[in-house]
Amino acid sequence: MTTSSEMTESTLRLTDLDALGQAAECLRTLAHPHRLRIVQMLLQGDFTVSELAEACHLPSAMASEHLRLMQRCGLLASERDGRRVFYRVAEPHLKNILKCIEDRFGATRGD
Repeated sequence: MTTSSEMTESTLRLTDLDALGQAAECLRTLAHPHRLRIVQMLLQGDFTVSELAEACHLPSAMASEHLRLMQRCGLLASERDGRRVFYRVAEPHLKNILKCIEDRFGATRGD
C-alpha cells in the first residue's frame, strides 16, 4: 500500500487546475433541479423550450434561461426546424453524470 507521504505530484494522476476550474463552472451550472430535469429529458430525445418548460412546470422564459446557461458551458446544443428550435445534449459525458445522480438519489419516476 502506498502512503500519502510516498506520493508526489509527479506520481499522482492530476488534472490541470485550469481544466478543473472549467469543470467546476459547468458543475455549478448543472447543479439546479430544473436543469437536471431538463438534461434527463434531453438524454431521451430532443425537445423544444415549451415542451421542457411544461415538463418542469416553468415559464418558457425561465426554461430558456436555463437552456442558455447550459449551452454556454457546452452541455447542450440547439437546432432550428422551421419556426421551432429543438435542444439536445452536446456533451456525451452528461449521461454518466446523470447516471451517478440517479443511482445515488433514487430511480427516475414519471413525475
